[in-house]
Amino acid sequence: MEEAEFDKFASEYRAMHAANIKLSGEAPEYFAEYKIVDIANEAARLGRQTAAARVLDFGAGIGYSVPFFARHLPTARVTCLDVSQKSLELGTALHPGRAEFRHFDGASIPCADETFDIALASCVFHHIPHAEHVALLGEIRRVLKPDGLLFVFEHNPLNPLTRHAVNTCPFDENAHLIGAPAMRRRVLAGGFADAQVKYRIFFPHALQRLRPLEPRLTWLPLGAQYYVLGRK
Repeated sequence: MEEAEFDKFASEYRAMHAANIKLSGEAPEYFAEYKIVDIANEAARLGRQTAAARVLDFGAGIGYSVPFFARHLPTARVTCLDVSQKSLELGTALHPGRAEFRHFDGASIPCADETFDIALASCVFHHIPHAEHVALLGEIRRVLKPDGLLFVFEHNPLNPLTRHAVNTCPFDENAHLIGAPAMRRRVLAGGFADAQVKYRIFFPHALQRLRPLEPRLTWLPLGAQYYVLGRK
């Protein structure tokens, strides 16, 4: 994870992201919010208490998820971690007092063991050399509390529109997509007790009336994105 690579895009991130996903008919906020809704729903399904939960947003950039944590997990305490100092500075200015922004050296998370209840990595791992994945997942596991939850959201390389979006995105110029089965194996290799895959985002804005069907399609490996849910 190279700091300079993300520093150069930090101030223009939203505009570039919006242009890149124009075909979906959605703004970047849609893709940020659905992930937090899924986290809240999964935590409720598993019977987890989220009041005052400690949440790690691993690779948070400028803190795009912060407003949606405030909306859907309003009592959570969020720590945003990133290698890009410029992104962290922008995030601190954009979201004063709503999250803690901390610098990450790319290897060791600067937090004590068993600090967090939930960890999120939102489309981060395709920016990281694949040989480093297992070690970083183990590091995330270290800072999760016993029975803590990990959510790794990634682009689905089996979806042709996703591949097109990634291949034409300036800040994905060095990206290497990961299939869901491989990501699940890496989560397990990182020490997590179990890992489930769910596919997401099947319908663009023009077909949004069909989105109530999506909870029934999470098994189908054609969604634009997926997540791996791991449990410590």
